[in-house]
Amino acid sequence: MNASTPTLTKQDIQGLINAIVQATAEDSLSNPLKPEQWELFSAYLQPCHLAAGQLLINQGANDRTLYFVESGNLSVHYEDEKGRLRMALVSPGSIVGEGAFFSHRPRGATVQAAAACKLWNLTALRFSELSNRQPAIALSVVMAAGAVLAKRLGNRKRRVATT
Repeated sequence: MNASTPTLTKQDIQGLINAIVQATAEDSLSNPLKPEQWELFSAYLQPCHLAAGQLLINQGANDRTLYFVESGNLSVHYEDEKGRLRMALVSPGSIVGEGAFFSHRPRGATVQAAAACKLWNLTALRFSELSNRQPAIALSVVMAAGAVLAKRLGNRKRRVATT
């Protein structure tokens, strides 16, 4: 007996696509997909809404979820070895969670909604499914996320945004 493949539901992610296309921050996500690819990719994403002040990621947590920011701003902060608080802001059209997503290590910072936010999350399990079913889309997404990571690591002030 063969197990059936779960049906994936397409989501309305036009707001996310618009945020990515219109983003101007240095560490914004470049648009990695064609419209028909976004439609396929949307089935692997889950929407997430945060109220202002709500925590999304705790520093040290073992989670590899990657978050795409559609609206609102996220504050990224951590306490360094000398007890100083470091901060960065992540705007619509970018991502958070890329550090742990790629490294399989605990979260490097805490992420909190600076304003009400709409995000889309891609868990490690859903990314694995995407890689198996739509490898070209998975490659495009991971290359775009890797570019954000490289931009952040190359900019001393933006490094803290790597979570």
